[in-house]
Amino acid sequence: MLALQGSRRHHALVILSLLLMSIQQASAFSLSPAIGLSRSGSALSFAPSLHPICYNRNGHAQPSAPFNVHVPSLRTADRQGVLSLSAKLQTGIVGLPNVGKSTLFNALLNKITAEAANFPFCTIEPNVGIVPVPDPRLEVLAKISESVKTVPATMEFVDIAGIVKGASEGAGLGNKFLANIRECDAIVHVVRCFEDDNVIHVDGSVDPVRDMEVINLELILADLVQVEKRLERLERDMKRVKKPEDVLEHGCLSKIKAQLDEGKAARTAKINDEEKLSIKSLGLLTLKPVIYAANVPDSDLSTGNTMVEKVKEQAGKEGAKVVLVSAQVESEMAELSAEEKAEFLQALGIEDPNATGLNALVRAAYELLGLRTYFTTGPTETRAWTITAGTKAPQAAGVIHQDFERGFIRAETISYNDLVSSGSEKAARENGLARLEGKEYVVQDGDSILFRFNV
Repeated sequence: MLALQGSRRHHALVILSLLLMSIQQASAFSLSPAIGLSRSGSALSFAPSLHPICYNRNGHAQPSAPFNVHVPSLRTADRQGVLSLSAKLQTGIVGLPNVGKSTLFNALLNKITAEAANFPFCTIEPNVGIVPVPDPRLEVLAKISESVKTVPATMEFVDIAGIVKGASEGAGLGNKFLANIRECDAIVHVVRCFEDDNVIHVDGSVDPVRDMEVINLELILADLVQVEKRLERLERDMKRVKKPEDVLEHGCLSKIKAQLDEGKAARTAKINDEEKLSIKSLGLLTLKPVIYAANVPDSDLSTGNTMVEKVKEQAGKEGAKVVLVSAQVESEMAELSAEEKAEFLQALGIEDPNATGLNALVRAAYELLGLRTYFTTGPTETRAWTITAGTKAPQAAGVIHQDFERGFIRAETISYNDLVSSGSEKAARENGLARLEGKEYVVQDGDSILFRFNV
């Protein structure tokens, strides 16, 4: 053995540790004999077992109960506007103070993470949490494959401080709030649709349409200021040199400004993918897709109420979706087992737990971001992997590991419906339902895939 002293010995130990970690990670891969990823999922065990976590932007982590997660995300869009996965996607939960944002966020994580207090601005630093995406197909495939475990797709939600009138000019937590939204990829706008004298309303009365307009107007005003500044800069630059990219951006922003001037969101402007890509760096608030979460009392969760109808009417003008939730019900169910939750919801007149509440909200946010799911399934595990709509097979393989994309050969694919109707992978093959797809294949939602690769 070499006798190392001081820093040399320390450096040697660090290098040895790294080598051991590399060997350990390499040994976690289980490749099929034909240089591929076994559909059994054994090759997927390289993903670490994580805790569902809640953390805020100053780095304070709050771990919860453990489960295995894979957190895919977006890189920047390519010139064709197709998104590929690599940076975390976030959905921001926004609303006026005391509409139930933090209670809803707490329920998402099944634990008390954000301070849910009955006064404005109880959430100052945004809390971030990773939550599983409900997908009944996962359990169906796991049953077919007799999998030891299942691993769901995940999403990242951000609980952002409540906004008030004048936020675009710095009122309340104004600029901080807007900056936090700008970092998100989609918005869940929580609207209060219940009366309760014990819960203070920042404006003294409950009016969901007025509340929606307050926040939307503040976002529009903030975007308008940003667009006007950018247009002024572009016009100065274009007087010197007319670059094609500047002309494209100027044209796009001019269309958006016309909508903002009319009090409409930037997303209502008719712009194509190339134009949208040209202004991506601005992070316009009203260009982000939005879902309205109508927060109702437990008695109205299955049917809604007159306030919900007003929210739906207003959201319809924007082409936005409305999901019924009851933050208090979700909070009460957080500690219940799956069977107890089903009984609880049935007592409220809800037969399908995925049709309303948090399950519906998470699923709707997942789809709002243009995300899709494919599966790997086998005796070891059944796992859901997240991709964006339009992702081709090599890039979908890269979500599992970069080597799979780099050495991609083909994707052995069975659709979810074909696999379920056949009852097994073997039967699906015998029925001619297994397909060999190449590099140009666009992966479809629900595909069960075995990737073949060589590096």
